[in-house]
Amino acid sequence: MKNNLYDKAYLFAVRVVKVYQFLSNDKKEFILSKQLLRSGTSVGAKISIAYKESLETKYWLNLLKDTAFISEKAFESLFKDADEIAKILFSILKTTRINPNKLK
Repeated sequence: MKNNLYDKAYLFAVRVVKVYQFLSNDKKEFILSKQLLRSGTSVGAKISIAYKESLETKYWLNLLKDTAFISEKAFESLFKDADEIAKILFSILKTTRINPNKLK
């Protein structure tokens, strides 16, 4: 069976890296983009931390949109993916709290 969460998180990380490159190279924005890079690329790395990171990523995406560093269209697309990943992670965390052996 294909690991849907891993695939989504990995593809999301690839997109975040590309946004980081755009923000660094074209917009000369280094602080927010670095934070987005850190949180957005770590989503797939660890389930226990990933949920928190996905929420943090949504925060940084909102900040980047509201400060006009990324377009509304880019924000909506990335935010939708981050929100979907957060919901999947929350579901996994909720399930594994009931049965912690499921992640092993």
